[in-house]
Formats: sequence, structure tokens, C-alpha cells
Amino acid sequence: MKHLWLTAKLDIVESLRARWFMIYSLVFGGIVALLFAFGLTESRVLGFIGLSRLLVTYIQLSMAILPIFVLITTVRSVAGDREAGVFEYLLSLPVSLSAWFWGKIIGRYLVVFLPVFAAMAAAAGWAMIKEVEVPWEMFLYYTGLLASISWCFLGIGMLISTLARSIDVAQGAAFLVWLTMLLFLDLILLGIMIQGHVSAEVVVAAALANPLQVFRTAALMLFDPQLVVIGPAAYVIFDYFGGPLFKIYALIYPVVLGTLAATGGFLLFRRGDLP
Repeated sequence: MKHLWLTAKLDIVESLRARWFMIYSLVFGGIVALLFAFGLTESRVLGFIGLSRLLVTYIQLSMAILPIFVLITTVRSVAGDREAGVFEYLLSLPVSLSAWFWGKIIGRYLVVFLPVFAAMAAAAGWAMIKEVEVPWEMFLYYTGLLASISWCFLGIGMLISTLARSIDVAQGAAFLVWLTMLLFLDLILLGIMIQGHVSAEVVVAAALANPLQVFRTAALMLFDPQLVVIGPAAYVIFDYFGGPLFKIYALIYPVVLGTLAATGGFLLFRRGDLP
């Protein structure tokens, strides 16, 4: 455990020195600042007013920015160390492969999630100072969604990083994974499936296997409980899940997917680098 936390601390320190972390923090901090500057906490849209309006907009922007940021920065981890020749040095130290691998994951998770949470917390703090009502239930659930999706794409990124033999290949694969999920999110590939007379259950199952779609649907459900926005697909979701169960699914599924991906990456990493 000591080596695990030391590895996590080292990864955090390295990330804080990196330019990508500065840009990453400025992006999410800047989003909140711009939302305040444009007066979204003062406007009313679809019955949402105050911080609720800001959180709804923030969560939609995070869905587009957070996954690709996490993937691109994470895939450089193992692949970058492989290119730099760090593994040879690592194997000469009394640090187990599991402590190094999971330590990097924990350190990277803290680095990618804390700026996102800090921006939301700053918004809530400013709202309290301005005596604007804070929707704590929405705030906590959105925090859970962001924590879940961050872990999911972190695990996928570590798997890609383990499989790839160079940084360029890792980044290309990460972009391809993100683009594929966006295609399913925007219903382009799902539209092709429907034209091919695939059953509605199969189409919805394919959509709900996409963590981005799960994230988006759960976020929509808070201000559109009947999911009118997504049309007839809502009937299938409610028939199989129901509102409360789907919200729980949206929190658990990305964590499970990310954990499985990270575990698979670790097994491949250990098998490939121990001999």
C-alpha cells in the first residue's frame, strides 16, 4: 500500500507540473466563469432558475469535453513510459507492478476529477454568497455522474495505453473510441440499425452500452423525468428500468466498465512486462 500511494503521489506531482493540467483546469474553471458572466444563474429556462440552470449547462458541456481530455491524457501514461524506457528502471526498484499500475490510476483519477468538482463547488459557494438557492440533490447527483464517467474513461484509457506500443498509436486509438461513442450518442449508427429493421430493444441496448449515452440520459432525466426529448426510446427505458433504477444504473455501470477495462489493462500489462 505504501508503494501504491507513493506512485499515486508521484503521478499527481508530475501531472500538476504538466501543461495539459493547466489547460484542463482553465477549461473547466473558465466554463463556470463564462456561465456566470453570461448570467445563467439569473435566467429561467424550462422552469429552471439560479444554479440549477448553470448545472444543467455545465453537465452538458462536461459530457463533450471531459471524456476526450481524460482519454488523451491517460493513454500517454503507460505508452509514454514505455517509449521513455521507464519500465527497465521500474523493474530495478522494489515496487510491484500492481502498486505502480494502480497507483498511477488513483493519482490520475484525483487529477482529472478534482478540477471538475472544484468548478462545481466554486459555483455552489458563489451561489450561497449571493443567496441563490443551491439544488443540493441535483448537485450531488451530478457530482456522482462526473465521478463515475471520469473513472470509466480513465479505465478505458489505461487499457488502450497498455495495448498501444507508442504514444501516437495510443492517442489515435483513444480518439477513435471517443468518436465511435459520439456516433452512437448522436444516433447516426443507431439510425442505420433501425433502417436495417433491428428491434427497438437491441437498438436501446446498444445505446445504453455506451457510457456517454447513459451519462446523457441520466442528466436529461433530472429536468425531463419522462424523457420526452429522446422520443419513443424512453418507453423501452422505463419498461426495463424505471426512473429511479436507471439513475442508479447510470452511476454504477460506468464504474463497472471502467474497472473491468483497467483490470484487463493490468493483466495485459503484467503478462507483457514481467518476463
